[in-house]
Amino acid sequence: MELQNGRPENTEGRLEKELRVYDLLDRLGVAYQRVDHEAAMTMEACEEIDRVLGDGTAICKNLFLCNRQATEFYLLLMPGDKPFKTKELSAQIGSSRLSFAKSEYMEKYLDITPGSVSVLGLMNDIEGKVRLLIDEDVLTERYFGCHPCINTSSLKFTTEDLIGKVIPALKHAPKMVKLGMTES
Repeated sequence: MELQNGRPENTEGRLEKELRVYDLLDRLGVAYQRVDHEAAMTMEACEEIDRVLGDGTAICKNLFLCNRQATEFYLLLMPGDKPFKTKELSAQIGSSRLSFAKSEYMEKYLDITPGSVSVLGLMNDIEGKVRLLIDEDVLTERYFGCHPCINTSSLKFTTEDLIGKVIPALKHAPKMVKLGMTES
């Protein structure tokens, strides 16, 4: 694995949804680095990728959630080492009975498959069906890491660009949450 600057020179064999991510970042003037790798399906697999990305890059858990009726959908970005407790999040967003959404909704709204969940998938949610939730600790690192809507590459760009350029372009205003709070 080797860190590269920007989009791949040879895009043969790359999926259209991945290329759309590079087009978006280039259009926004976001400088980014990329590492190509075997499919990363777990947080453990991402740890080696984290080391290649370096510089305290925050690779986070990206959880695609829904309410019990599957009428409200959420994309939660949270630190990879933080435990996820549905009760804690439910209280902050006013939605009870949260669970992981079925992959068919992930594909329908974000054009991504399990293991490839990324904030960049929100560029495909033109109807605004998915609410973006960000744990405030994600924003404490200088760099942000995510997949370009596929799990065979990972990207790194500044957290400042995430907040100032990428998220506004996705047209999904984030709700900040605080997870991992101690029980009172």
